[in-house]
Amino acid sequence: MIDIIGLMFWILLFITMLWPQIQLRNIKAARLNLIRQLERKLGFRIITMIHRQERIGFFNIPIYRYIDIEDSEAVLRAIRTTPPDKPIALIIHTPGGLVLAASQIADALNRHPAKKIVIVPHYAMSGGTLIALAADEIWMDPNAVLGPLDPQLNKGSIAYPAPSILRVVREKGVKDVSDEFLILADLAEKSIKQTKNIVINLLKDNLGEDKAREIAETLTEGKWTHDYPITAEEALKMGLPVKIGIPEEIYELMELYPQAQVRRPGVEYIPYPTAPMPRQRK
Repeated sequence: MIDIIGLMFWILLFITMLWPQIQLRNIKAARLNLIRQLERKLGFRIITMIHRQERIGFFNIPIYRYIDIEDSEAVLRAIRTTPPDKPIALIIHTPGGLVLAASQIADALNRHPAKKIVIVPHYAMSGGTLIALAADEIWMDPNAVLGPLDPQLNKGSIAYPAPSILRVVREKGVKDVSDEFLILADLAEKSIKQTKNIVINLLKDNLGEDKAREIAETLTEGKWTHDYPITAEEALKMGLPVKIGIPEEIYELMELYPQAQVRRPGVEYIPYPTAPMPRQRK
């Protein structure tokens, strides 16, 4: 009797440890199958970058995802292996992340010769918005939002908006702030200028230099708080190439992400053979 109870215990323990892996494999297969269906329907190379709080493994431990260097490496690899004449659809769901990683993705997407669209089913804040600006079209759910691009500078454990730092210096005067805060203000000024230039370079070919500069100033100079939701209608009024409405399959795809484990990559795509690089003209 004791041996049977012990055996049942070890079987239950083995199933408990193995079940999350089986569940992960099934969900991953379902996601890839749906991505294939979307690629056939739209005629685009589908790439996903989905970040959200997730339930992890057996104990449902929550983690938070954001745009990092691993994401930029994966997306750049996906773009690099896409044939030059193949359109790309990048599905984004993210609270933002590293400017370096987001700008690398945006630049690579912008340089792809064929049509590029970014699909936003729920939100693409901060760095996600920066990536969306690289697309020829931004497809948004009617309730989806983008976000401002005002840089955030860390001072200890607190992140301060760069425009607010400069405002403090203007209102108090240079003589009434510490040397440390003046250094922070110098970094804030540089970060705003750098982000603004990135936005202008992404938009100027499609919207023209003047409109690109106007949008860059609106997004980077502290008009809103960093978590302000820019709706699809507001983005349209701003002059961004927004199309309201997304394919139903996108919602089905989003439902396949919450159960994934911590080791799930944030970026997924159907592997293609490496695309030949275009020859450089002399």
